[in-house]
Amino acid sequence: MKIISIIVCTLITLITVAQDQSVKALQAESGKTIKKDPADTSKKNWRKGGIYSLNVSQASLTNWAAGGDEFSLAVNSLLSMYAFYQKDKHSWDNTFDFNLGYVKSTSIGGRKNDDRFDLLSKYGYALTSKLNLAGLVNLRSQFFKGYSFDNVKTLSSNFMAPGYLLVSAGLDYKPNKALSIYVSPLTARWVIVRDTALSNKGAYGVTPGKKSNLEIGAFASINYLKEISKNITYKARLDLFSNYRRNPQNVDLFMSNILNVKLSKVLSATWGVDLIYDDDVKLFGPNKTSPALQVKSLVGIGLLIKF
Repeated sequence: MKIISIIVCTLITLITVAQDQSVKALQAESGKTIKKDPADTSKKNWRKGGIYSLNVSQASLTNWAAGGDEFSLAVNSLLSMYAFYQKDKHSWDNTFDFNLGYVKSTSIGGRKNDDRFDLLSKYGYALTSKLNLAGLVNLRSQFFKGYSFDNVKTLSSNFMAPGYLLVSAGLDYKPNKALSIYVSPLTARWVIVRDTALSNKGAYGVTPGKKSNLEIGAFASINYLKEISKNITYKARLDLFSNYRRNPQNVDLFMSNILNVKLSKVLSATWGVDLIYDDDVKLFGPNKTSPALQVKSLVGIGLLIKF
């Protein structure tokens, strides 16, 4: 019995010591500071998004070289996407806009397609927190044929007729995430007219019979993208180009404005205004030989999807 008592006492002592050690170990674990994996708190390098809208619109076109005048009713769709990259001193901004509309004319009872696509890519290397050394590439044209109506239906534009390819190097000022101001003293711009009938006429400033024309000049582009509130988004762009080789004082202008107001989960009101002035687009005036300010305005209501 004495031996059994000694064994029992020894087991109790060992169990008590083991429990004490387990308690101490748990206390030590609970006192440790938990650290997050750096990957869980790292800043996202990409900022992506876009909208798609499909609207029934009241449309007005004045001196529109792509075709059309005094249209009243349009079914218009817009796809607008962006992808902005930022890491250390490197940035890369990409935007793509595609506008496609089906328009009915009040003046002649005709119908036409109205479309435009615009792809812009800009790389920047930070010199300061708000100023980048940058390079820019921009391609702008349309997919379908466009016509002007002056008693007779006349082809006025086509795919890559005109097309504008611009390559540029300059400085990009970004005071905040919404605004970018790009300026270049040296820019190459190709005006492309691939349609034979239009190139033979020397349309859009190309030499008659030639399919393209190279222009060297100064270029500026101002881009603004702002979510004003949860339901209101505004996007604007202004491009200015001065051709050193011919009439540099006559600055070409391209401006687009899109205001979206979300009325419900999928319903929205949209107002879009485009302005274009190109000194080489001489399709207007009494003799159809003069440049003019081109204006397109669309006010509509329809579906809006953000992504």
